[in-house]
Amino acid sequence: MVILKRPLRFIIATFLACLPLMSFANQEVDSAHGHEVVAEGHHEGAHAEPTDVKSKIKAFIGHHVLDSHDFSLTQDDETGEAWGFPLPVILWDNGLQVFSSAKFHHGKEVAESNGNYYAINHHDGKIYKTDASGTITENEETGFPTNVRPIDFSITKTVVSIIAAALLMFFLFTSLAKSYAKNGGIAKGAGRIFEPIVLYIRDEIAIPNIGVKHYKRYMSYLLTIFFFVLFLNIFGLTPFGINATGNLTITFSLAFLTFLITNLTANKNYWGHIFWMPGVPKPMRIILAPIELLGVFIKPFSLMIRLYANIFAGHIVLMSIIALMFIFKSWIGSSLSFGLAFVLSIVEILVAFLQAYIFTMLSALYFGAAVEEHHHEEGHH
Repeated sequence: MVILKRPLRFIIATFLACLPLMSFANQEVDSAHGHEVVAEGHHEGAHAEPTDVKSKIKAFIGHHVLDSHDFSLTQDDETGEAWGFPLPVILWDNGLQVFSSAKFHHGKEVAESNGNYYAINHHDGKIYKTDASGTITENEETGFPTNVRPIDFSITKTVVSIIAAALLMFFLFTSLAKSYAKNGGIAKGAGRIFEPIVLYIRDEIAIPNIGVKHYKRYMSYLLTIFFFVLFLNIFGLTPFGINATGNLTITFSLAFLTFLITNLTANKNYWGHIFWMPGVPKPMRIILAPIELLGVFIKPFSLMIRLYANIFAGHIVLMSIIALMFIFKSWIGSSLSFGLAFVLSIVEILVAFLQAYIFTMLSALYFGAAVEEHHHEEGHH
């Protein structure tokens, strides 16, 4: 049977667009079931279990954007049993504590390791040290747990997605490099898909913004950051509840790398324009210097916030629209919600590429400004 290319492409595009719709099957189990959360000075349960549909949906969306110590793919509402697979928990608390997150039973029970007891807090998904009953005490004023929090090196969903993206990039581009060597510079296999993107980043991003003389120094980083952000964004649209680029820690780390590379490779002209800007009166240079120095830190901050805010907001909006199908108890409302969610899912796929492009483009702009060579004399300004 021969499948035409156009119908096949339509089927693939429809499947990709529907992936986020299936993410509602990734039911995060309420981690406050198995242990008590009390406020300081009180011994009653501080947080009631959501009972109405809207509260449950709100709690689920909150859990969806958080990191987790296991993958929960489905959940039986009647029995409360969830199906998924655990991840390793690695803690430093009076020595190394290593055990499976299955001990938490999706956050419903207390885990014991070498005589120490740990529980997952319902609100932030973090692991805290507790007693055998799993009591997490919260401060009445701040609402933050007062329990000791061990140093956590666990392999969470975000870490798994980062490792998966790194391995995928390694194997894809290793095979692309080998195909170049074997076929006289002609890509074969999966490399054909990524070769145009690599050339686009080189010819349309790196060279115009950095220059022919210096662009090769930054190409490896620009390619890495583009595909790394792209793959993490795509993973975030799967039903596994991954939200790596919607995590402020991840976007901070990526922006910090751009900040380090920009300032460690900058030439004297770059620093000269910051601390003693040419072409302006000397009294103004004193005023402009702290403003320009502040801009050095604002640029990576904007990188961090832009990627985080767009991906995080996209998850919230998409999950909220999907949730309307469970709130509307009519076929008209549910059908409209499904159609809107489907269109938004396609938009989110475009956003995944767009945010990777913007992050790479701005990084290239910063690198170009750092190595730009100025040929002028102050007396002519």
